[in-house]
Amino acid sequence: MKYFTALLTAQCVLAHPLPSPRQATAPATYTSNPSIGGGASFVAESAHFRVYGTAVTSSDAAKGLKIMEAAHQCFVVEQGWRTPGLSTKTGGIGKEVGPWYKMNIYGVKESDIPGAAAQTWTDSNAGLEFLKVVPKYIAEPGVVVHEFGHAMHYSEKNWVDQTRTGAWWETIANFVADLYISTPLCVAAKASAGLPAQGDSIIELKKIIGDSFQVLVDGTSGSGNYYQAWPFLSYITNNPDAYPGLGKTILLDMIRKYQLGSNETPLHTLSRLLGSGGVNMQKVVGRYWARMAYVDIGHQKAAAAFAAQRKSLDYANLDNKGGGKYTVKATRAPRYMGANIVPLKASGLTVTVAITASASTYTATLAVKGGSRVRYVDVVNGSGSVTLASGEEVSLVVANTPALVLYDPFSIPADLNKGLTYSVQITGATV
Repeated sequence: MKYFTALLTAQCVLAHPLPSPRQATAPATYTSNPSIGGGASFVAESAHFRVYGTAVTSSDAAKGLKIMEAAHQCFVVEQGWRTPGLSTKTGGIGKEVGPWYKMNIYGVKESDIPGAAAQTWTDSNAGLEFLKVVPKYIAEPGVVVHEFGHAMHYSEKNWVDQTRTGAWWETIANFVADLYISTPLCVAAKASAGLPAQGDSIIELKKIIGDSFQVLVDGTSGSGNYYQAWPFLSYITNNPDAYPGLGKTILLDMIRKYQLGSNETPLHTLSRLLGSGGVNMQKVVGRYWARMAYVDIGHQKAAAAFAAQRKSLDYANLDNKGGGKYTVKATRAPRYMGANIVPLKASGLTVTVAITASASTYTATLAVKGGSRVRYVDVVNGSGSVTLASGEEVSLVVANTPALVLYDPFSIPADLNKGLTYSVQITGATV
């Protein structure tokens, strides 16, 4: 299910007036502020949240509050995200000032937010967010934690009103939801709230692998991948290749070290964070896609989903021209920072590839899997070769990795949607 949001919708609701800035320590229990979002029909509250709405049962409210408190503990307290309980108009990171307000959650009719399970709204005068949730989803972490991800992101402020970051907001919110649901990150916080430890990953493999040729983050209405593209964030956070500059704080670094008011893309920010350690953005994207050949991104539940679903995934990227030569299908040629993943059927122990492309701006890799281990062999200057051990399998991955471009994912220029055309001569295997 997709969870649509009205993230930047300004609501001109008069909030409690904010006091003069002062440094303070966050209280254990935040202050109620029913004026944010209207405050009608109070149901229940916890230390950091309040639930409203006549259609919300006390049982669902209690469950929803447990989920939200666990998310607050995990992301705000343990991981250091800025709490949505603070106005964006008060002190920034390390200079927080109160008051701290409980986030309001409103149970609303489906007709109030058509096509959505929930939405994040903003009181622009107060600089505070509130949620609207269809009551049947108020105890669904895939919905409410996704929205909480939006609220934390908004509270961090730096990406607000930067159109080239726009589609990435959904990517980040689903990344936050998946972290909460299916990884070890929030297990302790959930246990403290009496909630189950881990569930299945929300990864949508039929989209992220089946349409891997699309622009890395594509916000095109009806066909984009911006809800599904979050495994890239998982990769750079888990950093299985130990690249300098990446790791567990990288997403917050991308937000907090964004060049203010620049309207740059998140990839430009990430490129700066890589620094001069010898790894550039093109190598990062190329290796991400190589690891997605077997979902080897440091995410156990996502890898389990791949193992269960891989036979149903669409890998029809190449046309067979005979004699071991293949050409990329025009409709599936990899676009800006997208890729083709091509599983090969080895006929011998040595597999060799020779790529001829319309441009040199690509990163190709042979991913070799044996048991639980995957190794990666770079294709250099169009040529690559691997010798397979018993039981190993191999995939060819071709990523389109040109120089970084400033683009709006909701309005992708035609040249970025023009795929890389290439052919490949394969020896020792077939597609």
